[in-house]
Amino acid sequence: MAKDPGRVLIFDTTLRDGEQSPGASLNLEEKLAIAQQLARLGVDVIEAGFPFASQGDFAAVQRIAEQVGGDDGPIICGLSRASKADIKACAEAVDPAPKKRIHTFIATSDIHLDHKLRKSRSEVLEIVPEMVQYARSLVDDVEFSCEDAARSDPEFLYQVIELAITAGASTINIPDTVGYTTPSEFGSLIEGINKNVSNIDDAILSVHGHNDLGLAVANFLEAVKKGARQLECTINGIGERAGNAALEELVMALHVRRTYFNSFFGRDESCPTPLTAIRTEEITKTSRLVSNLTGMVVQPNKAIVGANAFSHESGIHQDGVLKNRLTYEIVDARTIGLSDNKISLGKLSGRSAVRARLEELGYDLNREDLNEAFARFKDLADRKREITDRDLEAIVSEQVQLPDALFQLRLVQVSCGTTLKPTATVTVVDQDGLEQTSVALGTGPVDAVVRALNSLIEAPNELIEFSVKSVTEGIDALGDVTIRLRHENKLYSGHSADTDVVVAAAQAYMNALNRLISVEGTSRIHPQKDTVVSKLKPVI
Repeated sequence: MAKDPGRVLIFDTTLRDGEQSPGASLNLEEKLAIAQQLARLGVDVIEAGFPFASQGDFAAVQRIAEQVGGDDGPIICGLSRASKADIKACAEAVDPAPKKRIHTFIATSDIHLDHKLRKSRSEVLEIVPEMVQYARSLVDDVEFSCEDAARSDPEFLYQVIELAITAGASTINIPDTVGYTTPSEFGSLIEGINKNVSNIDDAILSVHGHNDLGLAVANFLEAVKKGARQLECTINGIGERAGNAALEELVMALHVRRTYFNSFFGRDESCPTPLTAIRTEEITKTSRLVSNLTGMVVQPNKAIVGANAFSHESGIHQDGVLKNRLTYEIVDARTIGLSDNKISLGKLSGRSAVRARLEELGYDLNREDLNEAFARFKDLADRKREITDRDLEAIVSEQVQLPDALFQLRLVQVSCGTTLKPTATVTVVDQDGLEQTSVALGTGPVDAVVRALNSLIEAPNELIEFSVKSVTEGIDALGDVTIRLRHENKLYSGHSADTDVVVAAAQAYMNALNRLISVEGTSRIHPQKDTVVSKLKPVI
């Protein structure tokens, strides 16, 4: 692949780095649903996971490679540390994809070498070409990352990059792993690599960065001006700590300010050719899908996809927008797929109509899940006068969580009031069909429900977050509840929606408990926190 593809490649790492957000762990079906929507969005590369980390990660990457990667679809990529065992597992996981990539990395900053890897620079210079060459022997497309590049000695970085390209890496990624750098510094680093790495024309320069100082998007746009042609980002900017550079912000910045950025691609200022291959009208539904499945609520004032992004409260602004939307709006909401369309579905609508609308929204449900979603739709249609796309998204998003459900909520009933002690009765059924019922008192109805569920299901946890929001306007709106539990310093999330917020809370809590139970005892390796101590005998 040439150094400059003439546009910016979008490398989505929502399913890998994004999943490292505390409490954002996804099951296989959820990952597959997101991957399918990312393909519709038009991303160039999907980093589907870290195959060596666990059997679950391996299976998810392999399934995505089988079902999402296609001749006209995105490249399916897996992450691996610079060790043969990691790289081999990665190659096996992505093998079913027609277009596949191994993304291998090793740290290059002195602080990481001294305190994490406990290796010298010379040892790293030996490992890099050997591991890249091994990866290249297994797949044709290899990406190499210099972890913590933003804090690395540039001269050492140049050496590492040159060796990686010589060994077969066709993409070189420059990460700001800890979100430390500023736009001018990051731009200078990219410019220095272009000037000082002799074989840099044989590879595409990529950037990856975290948002610890709120500068990730600005850093990436500066890097684009200096020659970076692949951006590694996530939907809604989710990821470790303060998150990653947000895909939707980067894409729309390049879209709205195309006349400014065109010159950095050697184009005429007025050239209408898009700078990315993203189908912008898919942005909103992708954002909502990721938010629903991860339980990571999008802040109202979030750029591009926040609830307030196209709202105007000021009378002066409202007057201007009514006269001409361009007075206060730089993005047409329709460009990102945002509309007020209400689905014309009701109690008499059939499964085919519901399925067709769900597919338009990014959900591809199997027969069993569709039947369950359809039943919930019919139930909602009995209780709610108007059903919007947001309602449909809310009631169906949890369906993809069901394959891992070890327990299901059969009944929840509460009594509370000014003179009553909040009391909850819950019935739970396990995989063998055994029903159990418990009654508990609490400080409120939700607390009573939680206590009752905890008395039935042995899964020690600490409830650290309970949030509820209205999906749409109106007294009959769905309440969307997100729950987060902590168990042994790991977070597990669950969410659900119902016109009864207590029922939604009970179901969300049950979803979080099922996640906790399904992974308890499962060993997971964090790719940036596990140590590679030997290129010959990697310690796992």
